[in-house]
Amino acid sequence: MTVLARASDPLDPQTARARLRLIASQLGRALAGKEEQVALALTCALSQGHLLLEDVPGVGKTTLAEALARVFQLGFARIQFTADLMPADIVGAQIYDAREGTFSLRKGPLFQELVLADELNRAPPRTQSALLEAMGQAQVSIDGVSHPLPRPFWVVATQNPVDLSGTYPLPDSQLDRFAMRLSLGHPDAKVEARLLATRGLDRPVDQVEAVSSAQELLGLQRLVAEVRLAEPIADYVVALVDQTRRHPSIERGASTRAALSLTAAARAHALWDARDFVSPGDVRAVLAPALAHRLLLKGSLHGTYSRDEATHLLEEIARKVAAPR
Repeated sequence: MTVLARASDPLDPQTARARLRLIASQLGRALAGKEEQVALALTCALSQGHLLLEDVPGVGKTTLAEALARVFQLGFARIQFTADLMPADIVGAQIYDAREGTFSLRKGPLFQELVLADELNRAPPRTQSALLEAMGQAQVSIDGVSHPLPRPFWVVATQNPVDLSGTYPLPDSQLDRFAMRLSLGHPDAKVEARLLATRGLDRPVDQVEAVSSAQELLGLQRLVAEVRLAEPIADYVVALVDQTRRHPSIERGASTRAALSLTAAARAHALWDARDFVSPGDVRAVLAPALAHRLLLKGSLHGTYSRDEATHLLEEIARKVAAPR
């Protein structure tokens, strides 16, 4: 029987590590063989950053989002982005009641704690941009009135590769709002064979137990904010980001927002080792997931990104920039 953490339970790095491993083990029930991606997704959640999952259909992107909502007991909404989806369909609208002669707010699916923006790049730019305010300020504006979103508020978006038909490349401003981009990839042969042999009528996410809560997630996020970032580590992050702006193969490097996301993710990564300080290894571990999607490579079409090439360039930069001891 799994014990659910109470909101009053004290959180420290040692406790956080144990809790994260328990949560990750539950997520692993739905995503066998994806331990690294699960750990990075949790790291993204702890850093209060939004997550972009880019991959071909059918590899478990939706399953990961549903499992994250279940394990933390978060209010969940799935929005299927299509070419005819309008901004009001996701943020909501003021509805006139002719009987009462008054307007009332009909909240859209963005008013949930975890929102799955499925196939985000299938919607036109106008609808994609409706997410920007929600992702940046945790609020939405309806008829000129701002409405706060719940806490925690987390967007997990999926994106098909841009060479698939009927897709619109995400604008740079929206890509920069995602703290991390991950790819799940196909399972290895043994995992896939076991999946075929054991899959019955139950969905994989049904195996995930709710071992945490929204309040514990908020507590973990507060603990991450307290993780120390020493001045030499801050200088190291700045040096890495600066090299993305100077590299001859990169047209546009990482922004200051990207640097802030990188340090937040590195702080969250430190908790996996029960540390209250960031090491150079934490920075390197989240460097590609935090920055690769934010780089515009020379010779690339506007809005298109090669994940492998950008990751390779970041690994090259990490080798060249000396890490502090």
